[in-house]
Amino acid sequence: MLIAESDRIAVCGAGGMAGSAITRRLLRRGYRQVLPPARAELDCLDRAAVKTWMHQHQPDVVVLAAARVGGIQANNDHPADFLLDNLKIQTHVIESAWQAGVRRLLFLGSSCIYPKFAAQPIREEALLTGALEPTNEWYAIAKISGIKLCEALRRQHGFDAISLMPTNLYGTGDNYHPTNSHVLPALLRRFHEAKTQGDSMVTCWGSGTPLREFLHADDLGDACVFALENWSALADDAPRNAAGEPLAFLNVGTGVDLSIRALAEQVAATVGFEGSIHWDTSKPDGTPKKQLNVERLQAMGWRARIPLKEGLGLAYEDFKAALAEQRLRG
Repeated sequence: MLIAESDRIAVCGAGGMAGSAITRRLLRRGYRQVLPPARAELDCLDRAAVKTWMHQHQPDVVVLAAARVGGIQANNDHPADFLLDNLKIQTHVIESAWQAGVRRLLFLGSSCIYPKFAAQPIREEALLTGALEPTNEWYAIAKISGIKLCEALRRQHGFDAISLMPTNLYGTGDNYHPTNSHVLPALLRRFHEAKTQGDSMVTCWGSGTPLREFLHADDLGDACVFALENWSALADDAPRNAAGEPLAFLNVGTGVDLSIRALAEQVAATVGFEGSIHWDTSKPDGTPKKQLNVERLQAMGWRARIPLKEGLGLAYEDFKAALAEQRLRG
């Protein structure tokens, strides 16, 4: 394998949904020296702090899961924050890791990097072939920059940096904020509140027709560890693009999508809400369809294991636990 049990593995962003899932998977796989710095210990927006931390702790492997994230409304309201914060986080961590002599780095991107009207299911080669979805282009541009920085360091300096592009994530540790969360956790909260308040109707944004793919965070954690153990863009047998060049990033998902309307109905059933659903078509839909082609990672031997019905049940239990903890804190 490309990493060893004795390696010091730093997970930047370990407090978030993706980072915590990666940390859990590393520990379950037997890696004994996982370093998950809390934000109070390491602020990735502080370049000097990141550089100092890397040189003090000397990790062998770095996973960059830290990011400023949010849904359509958050992206629309704070475009400069999404662009600047993510550019800073990525540049500080990736450059400092390379300068500190880190052996391997895994950068987490997002499926929003692809053009709004990319051919479906989306292959890695679709990157930069068309215009982005306007509702999240600031975040997407930052993530594309992170991918390209990893690729540039590999080409110029032989730095073994790889990137994974996950589809829409949900699961343990998600953000259930009423306005700043993504679609699935937002729906969980909305239907739960409607049920507990005895409401007869829930209003959802858009037409409900866009198609989306969802991946449980624990599946992403498994995919990240699998990639660290089995994939180096420097290897002769590394996955290659249509031009025969080593790919700097791979898609991660289930390969299965569904409409937002169908998702809302499944969330309502999971929560136990029996009222009606109203669709506010004055709100934006976003990209009409976003389904990843995950053939390359599957060809290497990895597949998602948690079906959506099971994952929704796990996510709802996590939401209720988070709600109970919030009430205890007052």
